Amino acid sequence: FFFGRFLCISMSRSATISRKTNETSIDIELNLDGTGASEINTGIGFLDHMVTALAKHGRFYLKMSCEGDTHIDDHHTTEDCGIALGQAFKQALGEPRGIQRFGEAHCPLDEALSRAVVDISGRPHADVNLKLTREKLGELSCEMIPHFMQSF
Repeated sequence: FFFGRFLCISMSRSATISRKTNETSIDIELNLDGTGASEINTGIGFLDHMVTALAKHGRFYLKMSCEGDTHIDDHHTTEDCGIALGQAFKQALGEPRGIQRFGEAHCPLDEALSRAVVDISGRPHADVNLKLTREKLGELSCEMIPHFMQSF
């Protein structure tokens, strides 16, 4: 489109990912310039809730579906959803030029204060300190929440 005398080219920051393993089959559509709308179906209710909140508050469009071996446990589904979501973000960002490399935010959530510090440097590392005292939230093992974030 034209803005004054300048031709502006709109770059699509979106991705489509299909990840298939012996344990899971995952399909993701991501648009980083969305509105926060999402359609999430991982087969694990609390994981759906977490990813839906991530899309809503991150204001990106996300459609994620997963068929996994949840009849065994929640490990492969949770881990592979995190890996596939990370792949989708990396693809959607493309060459990360013109974006802020890092950012931080604090968010009060009922009785908790959440803090996130993110660095998009390409060097993988996650330090997740949740101090959860329950074994599970719904059908999601609490130990899998940090693992999801580390896989992402």
